[in-house]
Amino acid sequence: MQSRVITHQDLQEVCEAAQNLPRLRKNLNVHTTLDANVQRLFNAMEPGTYIRPHRHARSNGWELMLAVRGRFAILLFDGRGKVIERFELSPASGTVAVEIPAQAWHTVVSLEPGTVMFEIKEGPYTPVEDKDFAVWAPEEAEATAKSFNAWFADAQPGELPPESGPLA
Repeated sequence: MQSRVITHQDLQEVCEAAQNLPRLRKNLNVHTTLDANVQRLFNAMEPGTYIRPHRHARSNGWELMLAVRGRFAILLFDGRGKVIERFELSPASGTVAVEIPAQAWHTVVSLEPGTVMFEIKEGPYTPVEDKDFAVWAPEEAEATAKSFNAWFADAQPGELPPESGPLA
């Protein structure tokens, strides 16, 4: 067994890769296989990346998110898309980590270029079962995704999303 070392250069490279990808984000997995019992990954996210609100419906679907670089917000929603909690994370001040409970509707929005979070969650990762997407939020390719993402950057508890779709 060999130790895995992640350097500042590794994080810089994953940030640069994210900046050049259409989705404006890129993972650097620490776990070696998708069936690992614990999923550990760095997620480089640029402002403008849209992460559709979702939940992990399985009973062990919690996630721990830790700010490594930059600044991002985590939003938790009710079933209609109303913001119930907002957390801004940064390694420089305030909140540095949040554990999202299983089955909680949530999204993440990057607030600064070069943002990196570290995420830990139980595995294994199975793409079909991993996420339950909110019906009130557009898919990534939809035109309204951009307005939702802009709303995420400033949304506060009690607010409903723009152009709310059908109730979840």
